[in-house]
Amino acid sequence: MKYMRYFYEMYPGVPENRQQLVDGSEDNENRQQPVDDLEAIFQIPWGHHIQILGKSKGDPEKALFYVKKTLENNWSRSVLMNFLDTDLYERQGKAITNFSLTLPEDQSELAQAITKDPYNFDFISIREKYNEKELKDALLANVEKLIMELGNGFAHAGREVELNIGNTENYVDLLFYNYKLHCFFVIEVKIGEFQSGDMGQLGTFMVAVNHQMKSEKDGPTMGLIICKSKDNIKAQYALEASSQPMGIAVYDISRFLPDDYRSSLPTIEEIEAELADAKEG
Repeated sequence: MKYMRYFYEMYPGVPENRQQLVDGSEDNENRQQPVDDLEAIFQIPWGHHIQILGKSKGDPEKALFYVKKTLENNWSRSVLMNFLDTDLYERQGKAITNFSLTLPEDQSELAQAITKDPYNFDFISIREKYNEKELKDALLANVEKLIMELGNGFAHAGREVELNIGNTENYVDLLFYNYKLHCFFVIEVKIGEFQSGDMGQLGTFMVAVNHQMKSEKDGPTMGLIICKSKDNIKAQYALEASSQPMGIAVYDISRFLPDDYRSSLPTIEEIEAELADAKEG
C-alpha cells in the first residue's frame, strides 16, 4: 500500500491522462505527459516500480528515465538496482564533448546521450596502486560488464586490434562498435589527470580506423578519453581545437584489493619469463 501511494503521488492522474490522450486534442497534448511516457509506466513489473519509486521520490523525470531504460534494455530487477545504486540518471549524457561541433545535430544528440561522467568501474578487481596496463586488462577481463556500463548499443570489436600507421604497428586496446550510431568507438583510458596531449594518440587511432576499418555504410569514428580526473575548462578548450568527434569523462573506482594481493593465476609476462628461464636452464 505504501508504494501504491508513492506511485499515485509520482504520476498523479495517470489513468485519467490515458483516457484523455486518446482524442489527441491540442490542449491535452500541451498539458499532459507524452503517450509513450504513460504507456511505458504500465509495461514494467511492479517489483521494478518499487525500486524506482524508492530512489526517485518527488522526481517524476528521474523515475521515467529508469522506466524507459528498463524497457529499452530489458533490465532485470538486479540490473536496474545496480544502475540505481550507481546514480545513472545523474551521470548519463554528462561527458564533455565536441559532438555538437563535429557531427550532424541528430547524430550528435544521440552520441551525447550515450556518454556518462563519471564512468563507474567498481565491477573490476584491482590493486589501489595500479598502472594503465593493469586497468585495461581488468576492464577487458570484464568486457561484458564494461559494455553494460558503456551503454546499450556497444559491441566489443576486438582486443589489441592492430593498426598499421606508416612504418609502425599500433594496437588499440579498447575498440568498440556502436550499432545505434553505426560507427566505431576508440576508447583511451588514462590513469592520471587529462592532458591536452592525450588527444593526439586518440585522434591518430580514430583517423586510422576511418581509413582501414570503416566501411561506406559506417559513420565517422568517435573517440572517448576516460581519465582519473580532468580540468573541465582545459578539456573543453582541447575539444574545441579538434576536428574529430571526441568526448572526455572521468572514471571512478571505490573498491580496491590489498596492495600485496596477487592473483592465483600468473600473468602472460610471468609465464613467458618462466619459459625463457626453462630454456636457458
